[in-house]
Amino acid sequence: MHWLLLVLAGLLECAWAIGLKLSEGFTRPWVSTFTVLAIAASMLLLGLAARSLPIGTAYAVWVGIGSVGAAILGIVLLGEPANPARLACLALLVLAIVGLKLTTPDAAT
Repeated sequence: MHWLLLVLAGLLECAWAIGLKLSEGFTRPWVSTFTVLAIAASMLLLGLAARSLPIGTAYAVWVGIGSVGAAILGIVLLGEPANPARLACLALLVLAIVGLKLTTPDAAT
């Protein structure tokens, strides 16, 4: 359950990162409201996941999911560059996230 909470927290991080861009400096009220709510929910879920996971792992996975997701959404939705070097670096981040998951012992329940 703690890993699911962490993945959801990371996905919300992607959402609020894109929301920051789309809010245009918090000048668009609805997008800004969504962004602030996504930030709060993401932090809450990260905190809940960190109860059972090592904080170094939880934080690194949370940031990694958010970074990869925001970069992919930036490419798909905002027309940001998708050159081979950038995609290779994103693939390395995904490998690091998977590696952290595989090397983290099961948390005590």
